[in-house]
Amino acid sequence: MTETRKTTEWNRVERDRLAKLEALRERGVPPYAYRFDRTHSAREAIEGLPANQEEGDQVRVAGRLIAFRRMGKSSFAHVADRSGRIQAYFQLNVLGAEGYELLDLFDLGDWVGVEGNLFRTRTGEITIRVEHFELLAKTVRPLPLGKEELDPETGERRVYSGFSDREARYRQRYADLAVSPEVRQVFEVRARVVRAIRRFLDERGFLEVETPVLQPVYGGAAARPFVTHHNTLDLPLYLRIADELYLKRLIVGGFERVYEIGKDFRNEGMDRFHNPEFTMLEFYAAFFDYEDVMAMTEDLLEAVVTDASGGTVVEFGDAKIDFQRPFRRLTMYDALETFADLDVSSLSDDELRQRVRGLGVADAEMLGRGRLIDELFGELVEPKLTQPTFITDYPREMSPLAKPKRGDPELTERFELIVAGKELANAYSELNDPFDQRERFQSQIALKELGDEEAHELDEDFVRALEYGMPPTGGFGMGIDRLVMVLTNQPSIRDVILFPAMRPE
Repeated sequence: MTETRKTTEWNRVERDRLAKLEALRERGVPPYAYRFDRTHSAREAIEGLPANQEEGDQVRVAGRLIAFRRMGKSSFAHVADRSGRIQAYFQLNVLGAEGYELLDLFDLGDWVGVEGNLFRTRTGEITIRVEHFELLAKTVRPLPLGKEELDPETGERRVYSGFSDREARYRQRYADLAVSPEVRQVFEVRARVVRAIRRFLDERGFLEVETPVLQPVYGGAAARPFVTHHNTLDLPLYLRIADELYLKRLIVGGFERVYEIGKDFRNEGMDRFHNPEFTMLEFYAAFFDYEDVMAMTEDLLEAVVTDASGGTVVEFGDAKIDFQRPFRRLTMYDALETFADLDVSSLSDDELRQRVRGLGVADAEMLGRGRLIDELFGELVEPKLTQPTFITDYPREMSPLAKPKRGDPELTERFELIVAGKELANAYSELNDPFDQRERFQSQIALKELGDEEAHELDEDFVRALEYGMPPTGGFGMGIDRLVMVLTNQPSIRDVILFPAMRPE
């Protein structure tokens, strides 16, 4: 079928639905109701009829009409809500001619409310014998409902979405959710993950806080920001790239354990692991170092994964990933030697740059030693780390907010947690020396002048906060979206974000 014929067909279907809408209005039937007094969800209604009974109580159920079979003086339909679906049985002799004929003006996708007693059909399906029904919302654009299949072994019904175009699914998430129960389940898991994180931290004395999204100086990560302008103040502002610097200000102020689950924004490329707007968890604990944070990370993820998935092992692609503690630990340099046969400590900056150029990195000339090592690690090691692995002890240059490693000041007390070949979390023993912090910021400015667009800005107010004294602190940041990708076995970050960023149609 050509695009022109396809468009003509859809227009004809929509015109038919609009004609039904007008017919409903002519009969005095309001097509868009104000409310419906629902007594049961579909699942509750089904569970309300005991296995040893053929007849049950009266229920009022509401949902979308997803199937309809007209059989002369009686009709069967399925009504679906968030919990599942239930069969409804309409009879001419119960509803009367006028009421029964009204069904001709209903379409698949319409929101309806039905009322009646439960009974069990000859095939054993629990059904509502409809005594009264209402139209709650008329659907004038047909939903992309797909085919339904019955599993011959389990009897389970599976409904497959009619969306074959992933781009269309992301753009019209409302329609995708309406026809795809499995997509709704992904976001239900996401909600459980966030609840479990909050519960874990709240039980350990952390205080949930909110910090500014619009910031006069961006920082807390190596990233390019989105820029806006405040008219009244005549001031450029940035959408935050991380929550870190404001949360550490709160540690200075005496809140010894704080966390935030919020949106961050980075003006960078998009791929299956990156969206310009994403959700981060960050927590900070006074008197912790990065070893303490590693231990808490293991506890946190084991608890959250078990809560959300029912166990510590989840399937992601072809891999089975186990979040049972303890996680493997490797230093960054040891990981490069183990997985890439590369001793970076013995290579000069020029040798590192030559190897990075060989990987096709266009801006290798503008990168300092730390970023060059990071590029090698990202290309040669990270994809090989499937099981949860702590990579520790990062170069000082690429960790401007982390304390120097005890015994080796060229490194820092920092770790990243790698899962399924990608960074899931990042954490430090937080730098609390204001003089060292100012020097680090100034080194970042020098890198920015050389062309490194992701280098840090100098945040004078943050340095001033450190001058008031910040206790030893362990900090942690984790991408919620990536965690949910792994727990729900989704191939793209856009599959776990309700409304991902898209190019205009």
